[in-house]
Amino acid sequence: MNNYPSELPDYAREIYNILLATFGLPEWRVALSPMDELVSTILSQNTNDRNRDVAFDRLTKVFPTWEAVRDADSQAVIECIRPAGLANQKGPRIQAVLREITAERGNLDLTFLKNLGVKEAQDWLTHFNGVGPKTAAIVLQFALDIPAFPVDTHIYRVSGRLGLRPEIMSVEQAHPYLAGLFDPSTYGPAHLNLIRLGREICHARKPACGTCPLNHLCPFYKNYLTIHS
Repeated sequence: MNNYPSELPDYAREIYNILLATFGLPEWRVALSPMDELVSTILSQNTNDRNRDVAFDRLTKVFPTWEAVRDADSQAVIECIRPAGLANQKGPRIQAVLREITAERGNLDLTFLKNLGVKEAQDWLTHFNGVGPKTAAIVLQFALDIPAFPVDTHIYRVSGRLGLRPEIMSVEQAHPYLAGLFDPSTYGPAHLNLIRLGREICHARKPACGTCPLNHLCPFYKNYLTIHS
């Protein structure tokens, strides 16, 4: 169990409430089945949402089932998903995951994960090559309604600047750490609003600190003001 400073969970709650007041209650994109979400999230790695969606739509139009994708010629899968980038890696990776799940479970139904504990479900998903903690957390949280807190590059950056996590902490370590700070009932909205903050305001380069609704709390902004005063 993480030993947080006593004020940190309250700080996380304050950040959550301010972002909720600023951005509103966000909604996840169209809900997908667990297997659809797994493949979609693998496609999303190192690309944007639009390219992911184009690749996913092409893949599902050409192949009517995931079993068909699993058994297809690898080059045909690669051509379908080329808009998502890194198709030569993602195509074989997706097919390998589909084959391994079939070998272990006898089918491609992931709803059995609902009967497992959160950590057991996460561990099962992440033992497949190409399924990292973020991908697993997205499938659990948004397709299976199992509380999990996905950490992408935006959340990792924003949480570091806000002082929500130790500066020296890997992305993998940030998943359980941040999950412990937020109430599980808020994981979805917290994840989405922190991403929106990172995309629209807290940019990697030249963050728009002056317009940030959290700048009065943010150590990064306070340090910036000190340096430039």
